[in-house]
Amino acid sequence: MTQEIHIKSFDEFNVGDTAQITVKTSNETVEQFGKLTTDYNPLHFNDEFAAKTIFKKRLVHGAFSSGLISAVIGMKLPGPGALYLDQYCKFRKPVYIGDELTAIATVIEKKVKEREGKPPMKLLILETIVKNQNGIIVTEGKATILVQDV
Repeated sequence: MTQEIHIKSFDEFNVGDTAQITVKTSNETVEQFGKLTTDYNPLHFNDEFAAKTIFKKRLVHGAFSSGLISAVIGMKLPGPGALYLDQYCKFRKPVYIGDELTAIATVIEKKVKEREGKPPMKLLILETIVKNQNGIIVTEGKATILVQDV
Protein backbone atom coordinates (compact mmCIF):
# COMPACT_ATOMS: atom_id res chain seq x y z
CA MET A 1 0.00 0.00 0.00
CA THR A 2 1.43 3.37 -1.03
CA GLN A 3 0.76 6.35 1.18
CA GLU A 4 0.26 9.71 -0.49
CA ILE A 5 2.96 12.23 0.39
CA HIS A 6 1.77 15.78 0.97
CA ILE A 7 4.47 18.37 0.45
CA LYS A 8 3.62 21.83 1.71
CA SER A 9 4.49 24.89 -0.32
CA PHE A 10 6.64 27.65 1.13
CA ASP A 11 3.59 29.92 1.42
CA GLU A 12 1.86 27.42 3.73
CA PHE A 13 4.45 27.97 6.49
CA ASN A 14 4.24 30.74 9.07
CA VAL A 15 6.54 32.07 11.74
CA GLY A 16 5.56 30.25 14.91
CA ASP A 17 4.69 26.93 13.24
CA THR A 18 6.05 24.09 15.36
CA ALA A 19 6.35 20.31 15.29
CA GLN A 20 7.88 17.69 17.54
CA ILE A 21 8.68 14.03 18.00
CA THR A 22 9.32 12.08 21.19
CA VAL A 23 11.56 9.03 21.57
CA LYS A 24 12.54 7.04 24.65
CA THR A 25 16.22 6.10 24.60
CA SER A 26 17.51 2.65 25.53
CA ASN A 27 20.63 0.54 25.47
CA GLU A 28 19.49 -0.59 22.02
CA THR A 29 19.41 3.07 20.91
CA VAL A 30 23.07 3.44 21.87
CA GLU A 31 24.06 0.14 20.26
CA GLN A 32 22.29 0.93 16.97
CA PHE A 33 23.62 4.49 16.82
CA GLY A 34 27.15 3.30 17.57
CA LYS A 35 26.93 0.65 14.87
CA LEU A 36 25.59 3.10 12.27
CA THR A 37 28.19 5.77 13.02
CA THR A 38 31.10 3.55 14.18
CA ASP A 39 31.28 5.68 17.35
CA TYR A 40 32.12 3.16 20.05
CA ASN A 41 33.38 5.68 22.62
CA PRO A 42 33.51 3.78 25.94
CA LEU A 43 31.54 6.63 27.53
CA HIS A 44 28.57 5.15 25.67
CA PHE A 45 29.44 1.45 25.84
CA ASN A 46 31.46 0.64 28.96
CA ASP A 47 29.86 0.89 32.42
CA GLU A 48 33.19 0.73 34.28
CA PHE A 49 34.73 3.46 32.14
CA ALA A 50 31.65 5.71 32.38
CA ALA A 51 31.54 5.29 36.19
CA LYS A 52 34.95 7.03 36.40
CA THR A 53 33.77 10.10 34.49
CA ILE A 54 31.94 13.19 35.77
CA PHE A 55 28.71 11.64 34.49
CA LYS A 56 29.08 8.44 36.61
CA LYS A 57 27.16 6.35 34.09
CA ARG A 58 26.91 5.72 30.36
CA LEU A 59 25.48 8.38 28.07
CA VAL A 60 23.50 8.39 24.85
CA HIS A 61 25.55 9.88 21.99
CA GLY A 62 25.03 13.65 21.81
CA ALA A 63 24.58 13.41 18.05
CA PHE A 64 21.55 11.19 18.62
CA SER A 65 19.62 14.26 19.80
CA SER A 66 20.63 16.19 16.68
CA GLY A 67 19.45 13.18 14.67
CA LEU A 68 16.02 13.60 16.27
CA ILE A 69 16.02 17.20 15.07
CA SER A 70 16.69 15.88 11.57
CA ALA A 71 13.72 13.54 11.94
CA VAL A 72 11.37 16.41 12.89
CA ILE A 73 12.62 18.44 9.92
CA GLY A 74 12.43 15.59 7.40
CA MET A 75 9.12 14.16 8.53
CA LYS A 76 7.08 17.00 10.04
CA LEU A 77 8.37 20.58 9.69
CA PRO A 78 8.73 21.31 6.88
CA GLY A 79 8.50 17.58 6.16
CA PRO A 80 9.13 15.41 3.09
CA GLY A 81 11.19 17.11 0.41
CA ALA A 82 12.90 19.50 2.83
CA LEU A 83 16.62 19.95 2.30
CA TYR A 84 18.70 20.54 5.43
CA LEU A 85 21.25 23.27 4.56
CA ASP A 86 22.84 23.87 7.95
CA GLN A 87 22.47 23.23 11.64
CA TYR A 88 24.06 24.77 14.69
CA CYS A 89 23.79 22.62 17.82
CA LYS A 90 24.88 23.23 21.36
CA PHE A 91 24.82 20.18 23.60
CA ARG A 92 23.85 21.66 26.97
CA LYS A 93 23.18 18.64 29.19
CA PRO A 94 23.97 14.92 29.07
CA VAL A 95 21.41 12.40 27.88
CA TYR A 96 21.29 9.21 29.92
CA ILE A 97 20.10 5.82 28.73
CA GLY A 98 16.38 5.63 29.50
CA ASP A 99 15.74 9.36 29.03
CA GLU A 100 12.75 10.34 26.93
CA LEU A 101 13.67 13.04 24.42
CA THR A 102 11.35 15.46 22.66
CA ALA A 103 12.82 17.25 19.63
CA ILE A 104 11.00 20.46 18.71
CA ALA A 105 11.41 22.64 15.60
CA THR A 106 9.81 26.09 15.38
CA VAL A 107 9.80 28.44 12.39
CA ILE A 108 11.43 31.70 13.50
CA GLU A 109 12.00 33.26 10.07
CA LYS A 110 11.04 32.86 6.42
CA LYS A 111 13.18 34.34 3.68
CA VAL A 112 13.60 34.21 -0.06
CA LYS A 113 17.15 34.43 -1.37
CA GLU A 114 17.27 35.71 -4.93
CA ARG A 115 19.94 34.23 -7.22
CA GLU A 116 20.94 35.62 -10.59
CA GLY A 117 19.88 33.30 -13.39
CA LYS A 118 18.49 30.69 -11.00
CA PRO A 119 15.23 30.18 -9.18
CA PRO A 120 15.07 31.86 -5.75
CA MET A 121 15.87 29.80 -2.66
CA LYS A 122 12.91 29.62 -0.28
CA LEU A 123 14.30 29.21 3.21
CA LEU A 124 12.91 28.51 6.65
CA ILE A 125 15.01 29.30 9.69
CA LEU A 126 14.08 27.01 12.56
CA GLU A 127 14.79 27.14 16.26
CA THR A 128 15.63 23.59 17.29
CA ILE A 129 15.58 22.22 20.82
CA VAL A 130 15.59 18.82 22.44
CA LYS A 131 14.21 18.40 25.95
CA ASN A 132 14.33 15.44 28.27
CA GLN A 133 11.39 14.04 30.23
CA ASN A 134 11.95 16.67 32.95
CA GLY A 135 11.63 19.56 30.48
CA ILE A 136 15.37 20.26 30.63
CA ILE A 137 16.88 21.42 27.34
CA VAL A 138 19.68 19.02 26.43
CA THR A 139 20.37 20.33 22.91
CA GLU A 140 19.55 23.66 21.30
CA GLY A 141 20.28 25.35 18.03
CA LYS A 142 19.14 26.71 14.70
CA ALA A 143 18.65 25.15 11.29
CA THR A 144 18.29 26.52 7.78
CA ILE A 145 16.00 24.52 5.53
CA LEU A 146 15.39 24.82 1.79
CA VAL A 147 11.72 24.32 0.91
CA GLN A 148 11.52 22.83 -2.57
CA ASP A 149 8.68 23.03 -5.01
CA VAL A 150 8.16 19.37 -5.88
